[in-house]
Amino acid sequence: MNLPSRPPSPPADLTEPTGPPRKLKPSPQLNRWSRARAIRSGRKLDRPVRKTLTLDRRDPVADAADGGASSAGSSDADVDEVEAMMGKQIYMVSDGTGWTAEHSVNAALGQFEHCLVDRGCPVNTHLFSGIDDVERLIEIVKQAAKAGAMLVYTLADPSMAESARQACNLWGVPSADVLGPITEAIAAHLGVSPSGLPRGAPGRNFPLSEEYFRRIEAIEFTIKQDDGALPQNLHKADIILAGVSRTGKTPLSIYLAQKGYKVANVPIVMGVNMPKTLFEVDPEKVFGLTINPVVLQTIRKARAKTLGFSEESRSNYSEMDYVREELEYAGKIFAQNPSWPIIEVTAKAIEETAAIVFRLYHDRRQKYAMPRISKLY
Repeated sequence: MNLPSRPPSPPADLTEPTGPPRKLKPSPQLNRWSRARAIRSGRKLDRPVRKTLTLDRRDPVADAADGGASSAGSSDADVDEVEAMMGKQIYMVSDGTGWTAEHSVNAALGQFEHCLVDRGCPVNTHLFSGIDDVERLIEIVKQAAKAGAMLVYTLADPSMAESARQACNLWGVPSADVLGPITEAIAAHLGVSPSGLPRGAPGRNFPLSEEYFRRIEAIEFTIKQDDGALPQNLHKADIILAGVSRTGKTPLSIYLAQKGYKVANVPIVMGVNMPKTLFEVDPEKVFGLTINPVVLQTIRKARAKTLGFSEESRSNYSEMDYVREELEYAGKIFAQNPSWPIIEVTAKAIEETAAIVFRLYHDRRQKYAMPRISKLY
């Protein structure tokens, strides 16, 4: 039968079913990102903000209705759907650069790789640095409550830390004070009260100490000794790294240098003689780096493509037969120098490899007699 033509429908009432999810309303996640950017930049948010420092006991989720369009049409189902796709939120708040908070959270998240890698429990982190007044802090806590986020904070000022704790308790935001407990424990141990000032605060002075100049000298030395340069200076190095191309020698060297160690790295290449000075220095300074051949081939192929090498010119460099042969060649050199620890860098972050180097380096300097289970670390 013939159906009567239907005139264009007016905008759907949000109280009625809206059909398939082809909604033109703004995304709740996009709203949260916009508000987070506003908080980071110090700009006022579009909703009213109390000028007093008294904690507002209104529900920040219900507050969104007073803001108008930013929450119009959003529902708990929408927020749950976004959280299921985008993951849980972790807000990191610091009165300084946020380095401590960020690295603490990343270290803790490392315990959940089994869940994060396959996106079984995805997580998004947001850093708010330089938060030095209570009003901005309260705004972030309110935003965390609306986003269902956790708050991790490193606030040196005890009153700021207490304000964060009270606000999180008030609005039901799960939180963790990273700096407070350890600062209190050290204060009790030393019998001295902490300054309560964040790093870089105007009231703190950081004179150029001997350690500072030692680190600068180490970085300069390491850069000059990169990739086998100036082999006559190997005896001046604290640490020497040896390995085939793309085993991470240079970034590891720079990381160690930033800790104040003079580092030299020597590439192992088939057909190229190793510098004689490498075998004349104290062998306890030398560390060998090795890697899984499949991973190494993948890295080299990507590197060759980035450099614009043709297929012919990169055939040897990234072909599996050559990769295996070069690793075997490096293995023979390592076997001839049994006092060199061999570190397997496959799937290790620079920090993880550096931690092994530091442990072995200091164990040797302190003459610790540690039982060796395996020569491969």
